[in-house]
Amino acid sequence: MNKKIVVLGGGTGLSVLLRGLKTFPVDITAIVTVADDGGSSGRLRKELDVPPPGDIRNVLIALAEVEPLVEQLFQHRFQNGNGLSGHSLGNLLLAGMTSITGDFANGISEISKVLNVRGKVLPAANKSVVLHAEMEDGTIVTGESTIPKSGKRIRRVFLTPDNIRALSECIREIQRADLIVLGPGSLYTSVLPNLLVPGIVESIVDAKAPKVYISNIMTQKGETDSYSAYQHLEAILQHCGDQFVDYILVHGSPVSDSVRKKYALEEAEPVHVDLDNLEKKNIQVINDHFVIEHEDVLRHDAIKVSKALLELMQR
Repeated sequence: MNKKIVVLGGGTGLSVLLRGLKTFPVDITAIVTVADDGGSSGRLRKELDVPPPGDIRNVLIALAEVEPLVEQLFQHRFQNGNGLSGHSLGNLLLAGMTSITGDFANGISEISKVLNVRGKVLPAANKSVVLHAEMEDGTIVTGESTIPKSGKRIRRVFLTPDNIRALSECIREIQRADLIVLGPGSLYTSVLPNLLVPGIVESIVDAKAPKVYISNIMTQKGETDSYSAYQHLEAILQHCGDQFVDYILVHGSPVSDSVRKKYALEEAEPVHVDLDNLEKKNIQVINDHFVIEHEDVLRHDAIKVSKALLELMQR
């Protein structure tokens, strides 16, 4: 029987990791954030009152086993057309299936069958959530897409409405997991929104599986400016409790000058791996060369990261 791995996150980083994981004999469950409020997702959320489909769409495609043309079709974004411009076909299909089945999670499940998805894709909650950030000066900024633009340092993030609950299937999958993985993804706008859904943190704490956080490779403007690996981890522990993570996976090698220069234009820099601080926290560090540089863009090496995660499960 295959080991069971549960990954929580959102954004590009999660999709990259899942493309690697699905090549190994493991049962995958991806729990995906529903806090997105920008672009096509934000429009559909507002106009049709459905949870934002964008991150879910990318995860479905990452785990799908279909012809490249079907993947291209699902990811196709309309460039013009009154009301259609900017929407991707996959987002529209997810919104349509939600309307047909009357339920976002059911809609995802039905589309998963069409795409022959290898694993399970679950929204952290079955309805949209609104992400807020309290800044260090005490002001509150509302909206996932607005928070990084505020130009202030984040003290904490929180969700509304108060009556949201984690999907019961998310809780079940976490309890059955052999390994629980947090990230990779934007710290405050992809990883933490999943963990803040009531029921998720409690079930992760109760789960017997080891918990590993995959640290970001680069800082993110408006979100984690000048953050070290320890500061990324500290933000998670402050929101979720001190004993929340057993391992942190970090990329401890230098990145090339050309990549540094390109990311510097976006005011991003490599995340400093401060091993002394991490080890003081009594958290085990998995430190290796975990990235691929392609055309001056950095991505986690999904196969190498997957192998490191599988090794953890064998311990």
